[in-house]
Amino acid sequence: MASGDDFFVRFWGVRGSVACASGQTVKYGGNTSSLEIRCGAHILMFDAGTGFRYLGNSLLKQAPVEADLFLTHTHLDHVVGLPFFVPAFNPANTFRIWAGHLLPKYTIRDVLGMMMTPPLFPVPIGIFRANISFHDFNAGETIEPKPGIVVRTVALNHPNNATGYRVEFNGRSICYLTDTEHKPGAPDRSILDLIRDADIVIYDAMYTDETFRGREGWGHSTWQEGLRLCDEARVKTYVVFHHDPDHSDDFMDGVANQLEKLRPGAAVVAREGAVLRP
Repeated sequence: MASGDDFFVRFWGVRGSVACASGQTVKYGGNTSSLEIRCGAHILMFDAGTGFRYLGNSLLKQAPVEADLFLTHTHLDHVVGLPFFVPAFNPANTFRIWAGHLLPKYTIRDVLGMMMTPPLFPVPIGIFRANISFHDFNAGETIEPKPGIVVRTVALNHPNNATGYRVEFNGRSICYLTDTEHKPGAPDRSILDLIRDADIVIYDAMYTDETFRGREGWGHSTWQEGLRLCDEARVKTYVVFHHDPDHSDDFMDGVANQLEKLRPGAAVVAREGAVLRP
């Protein structure tokens, strides 16, 4: 049973598609997707991009660690940090890895095993010494990883499929929906249902409405669409996420300024290291 009632999300990686390290991405960060959500004493982790390495390092002093890792999907920018997650090498730790986008063709154990196979990677997934279990589900199912913690899921519109999540704990909610493409003028009803009245919604805002044109089928959305969804669903705080690797700190500052005018005090641009509480 999770103890305490603290509930927050910490951002370890906020970038989309590929990690980028330059003087132009220092403020918001260049690591790819990785989130930590604390529900009292229990740790939920979402996606294992390059930011996952830093999340792992932060857990080294907390062993033994028990946590759940939920993957939106298995494109490389969301899983490439897994082999460098140091707590996975400690036999005192326990991790459950969840995925809702692969059945019936694949399992998450097989896909991650393929990634960690020569000549793509020098050591196999069996190198991990922690107690790791793998759990496949179908997007749309509800999961209760611990008593008092509810994780609702939804299928997202992305090549090779993806899953969105809503975490509910002590009457509050944090939603994570990245790598999803909208249809202009037709709000995604399944996303609206999932995020209705949520406290925090983290949304794939890789493009702008202007740059989205010509990129249909690429599997991503815009910060303006995220704003429209959050307004319609009466979301308290909207978080712009999955920044394009070509979007500099100056560009993201511009998005933040527009958001403050359109949704003052109720919208932010995700940056590495930031912590948000409902």
